[in-house]
Amino acid sequence: MAGTDDAVAAEDDALYVLTAVLLTPAKFPSVLGDDYPEACAALGLAPLAAGYGLVLGQDGAGARWTVVVDDVSLVAVAIASWDCGMEYDLSPDERTVVAALPGWPLAVAVAAPNVPPPHDPEPEEADQKPLSPPQSDTWGPAQRRLGADEIALQWAAWREQIDDADFLTDSVEKDAAPDGGEAIPESGEIPEPEAAAGAEPDAEQAPLTGVRRVLAEARAYVSTPPPLGRVRSSFASGEARTLRADGPGWSMVARTDDIAFVLLDEEPGEVLPVGRGPELPWLLDALDKMAVRPA
Repeated sequence: MAGTDDAVAAEDDALYVLTAVLLTPAKFPSVLGDDYPEACAALGLAPLAAGYGLVLGQDGAGARWTVVVDDVSLVAVAIASWDCGMEYDLSPDERTVVAALPGWPLAVAVAAPNVPPPHDPEPEEADQKPLSPPQSDTWGPAQRRLGADEIALQWAAWREQIDDADFLTDSVEKDAAPDGGEAIPESGEIPEPEAAAGAEPDAEQAPLTGVRRVLAEARAYVSTPPPLGRVRSSFASGEARTLRADGPGWSMVARTDDIAFVLLDEEPGEVLPVGRGPELPWLLDALDKMAVRPA
């Protein structure tokens, strides 16, 4: 987290920096889209190969602003320093500022001292509708992607709740979740699996169809590469990688040495585990080889 004494120039006004995020093919705010071009389009930006840094802060009147800069390395160093608990003065040069967008696309829990509380700029100060984070009381693509983000961050906690004996087996097409999956907790607590595999077919097994569709679309990515950023690979413990894949109405999080979790737009709040089986390792390995990786 940036110190609130830090400030950058934004349209002849000071911006008190609160935090920053990267917008690159390998790492971008999931709430903005399923892939990098879609995330850029949500902010009215061209999908440059080098990406951008998004600096979130308040002006002297307390208004929320998102300043887009093209000095990605500077923002990356700042984020890494804050993650390590170190102070870092994030002060991009004015020449690196690409745009100053009203509002914040993400929820920010802190505020700058000695200025009015965070609020959207007045209409006359901005020529577009202010950005805002997704609502937490509804379910849709943004919430689905945020759910996948949380699973990736808390992989061990989610994984320890899954008994491999509950999975259907034989192929990747059958390596789907137990009926109904698991609900995303609001409190951060990890729920117990809700049902065992092998139950009689009924309406509650509808998620299996969705999971099979996701796996088919993920396999199609291997032969026909999707838009940049649809499949991303990041560090995991050991020699494994954490894979993140998204598509129309779905998100998948997996470790290359383990299972996968699927979230669907049509299954609000449900997390569907996908057993490893004989074919999933091949799929995860193939996706990892084509995935975008952080520089």
